[in-house]
Amino acid sequence: MNDLHLAPPFLRPLPLGRVKPQGWLKAQLQLQANSLSGALDEFWPDVKDSAWFGGDAEAWERAPYWLDGVIPLAFVLDDARLKEKAARYVDYILTHQHDDGFLGPKPEEDAEAYRFDVWPQYLAVKMLIQYHEATGDERVVEAVARNLRWLDGSLDRRPLERWALYRWFEALIGIFWLYEKVQEAWLLELAVKMHAQGFNWAAFFENYPLTGRTPTGRWNYMGHVVNNAMAVKAHGLWQRLSGDERDCAAVYDMLDKHARYHGTVTGVITGDECIAGLSPIQGTELCAVVEYMYSLELLISALGDPAWGDQLERIAFNALPATFSPDMWAHQYDQQVNQVECSILEGRCWTTNDPDANIFGLEPHFGCCLANLSQGWPKFAAHTWMQTADGGLAAVAYAPSTATCRIDGTDVRVDLETDYPFRQTLRFRVSAAAPVEFPLLLRIPAWAANAAIQMPDGSVAMPQPGEFHSIRRTWREGDEVVLTLPMTPRLEPRPGQTAAVVRGPLVYALKIGEAWRRVHEDHPLRQLPHADWEVYPTTPWNYALLLRRDAPALDAVFSEHPVGELPFSPQGAPVTATAPGVRLPRWEMCCGSAGEVTPDVLAVRGESEVLTLIPYGCSNLRLTEFPVVPQA
Repeated sequence: MNDLHLAPPFLRPLPLGRVKPQGWLKAQLQLQANSLSGALDEFWPDVKDSAWFGGDAEAWERAPYWLDGVIPLAFVLDDARLKEKAARYVDYILTHQHDDGFLGPKPEEDAEAYRFDVWPQYLAVKMLIQYHEATGDERVVEAVARNLRWLDGSLDRRPLERWALYRWFEALIGIFWLYEKVQEAWLLELAVKMHAQGFNWAAFFENYPLTGRTPTGRWNYMGHVVNNAMAVKAHGLWQRLSGDERDCAAVYDMLDKHARYHGTVTGVITGDECIAGLSPIQGTELCAVVEYMYSLELLISALGDPAWGDQLERIAFNALPATFSPDMWAHQYDQQVNQVECSILEGRCWTTNDPDANIFGLEPHFGCCLANLSQGWPKFAAHTWMQTADGGLAAVAYAPSTATCRIDGTDVRVDLETDYPFRQTLRFRVSAAAPVEFPLLLRIPAWAANAAIQMPDGSVAMPQPGEFHSIRRTWREGDEVVLTLPMTPRLEPRPGQTAAVVRGPLVYALKIGEAWRRVHEDHPLRQLPHADWEVYPTTPWNYALLLRRDAPALDAVFSEHPVGELPFSPQGAPVTATAPGVRLPRWEMCCGSAGEVTPDVLAVRGESEVLTLIPYGCSNLRLTEFPVVPQA
């Protein structure tokens, strides 16, 4: 045990609050703060009356889930109202910590619903760490130490069970954080104990049995989509302690098999509620979207592969906004890649979910996603910049933002001015109190052939796609670097002789007319603006893309529009495209979803039409994976 050593991460996230969103990203976060995320504690009993805050409502994961997103939202925005809420709720949790270190409401020893399941303790610690990073509240350090001491003793008597068993690695976040502060060996020994008792994801994926859709009604922990979204970071975190290359290999194996058997064009995996194969009508749970993003953020930090920045952006700019209504007052439990109707209908294709799972509403199907939805945008904003081991700055994902840090005793700020991902130009402006040398790492996406970097001296560098391009120089006040990422449209092959239109990090989908119909008006809490809605198509959706025989490539024309207040909406899309298509009149709905594309469906075609495409994240109804047919 004395030989245990915790290696530093490849990149270290900046403390919460050191990255500030700007431009459209700031507006998106403000929209979130003024909608469900910022209001849940005012009306939703599972937070408003949570036992975590002294009430008599839900006592397990929902309040800490909500705080895990609202705390970073409050501090990246510097929002006084949300910071006051966070301080009040955190203070209650800290001042009511049990003598033995347990955080939050403590269940009875024999309470079946909570028996031996310590998963919410991991979550509470993760939430408190963010609060400490933003505020410096030293009570958190002691509270985390006491909680982990309790966990260490508890594992001797009660081995991990249920959710805690499959999410054991989430505890490493708090264990490693505290160890880097206090350097006490028992913490690494606790990490070893967690690893020994936890589910072995690497071994499971080595002989992976879940290569297709989970049979309807058959639920299991190792196939649960949120567990899988969390677990892709398990061995990336663990390798900091193991130093074993096999743990790095396990990360790539898990990501590869996710993509091969359950991957979507938006970068996430299907799962409604268990993983569900490659069909574009199988849903993806909102919790899985935000957890996959967080996993990739921690993987980039731990191991530094720029490819994960590409995947993170693919999810953040497509799957994340698409699972909310444009005003962020309603969300889906499941979103579909080909989503042509959102309705309450028996016989939907879900593996285990209820008929209402893909409507937009307050808590369709189950409330976990309502509790957990808040973390996606603010954690993405907070992780767009990280610091290198030699004190430099790395831009790991792109959005308008400002990063501040201290390098060799000098205060440094880098402003990124851009409308990316809707535009291809990114302008970095450095401000420094005095000349200071450090490397600036820019992630060059794998899709960005012919990317160009204009240096402060006017010279131009042509970086290689798929790498971090390092610019090491002595930076002076006002130095500018301009990165251009050419966005060449492409067809991305998908299963069943279908394809998706992709340009830069954005996936494009057919723009479908929408009719929103309010439902559940007599249900509790469904008052406006947090109401429930079905969405029905008002224009045809059953199209194929049409390719010329003499030029079997995408024949699309892209147009740019202003980036307005609601960029992730059908009406506010900052980019649109037109492409030739043909209607397939025999392609019909089946149980509220697009039916199967068969040879009979493809045999009858309408006349050529011009289709309008919008970014996936701007759509509520969509056709994304198109059949592709040649001109007659």
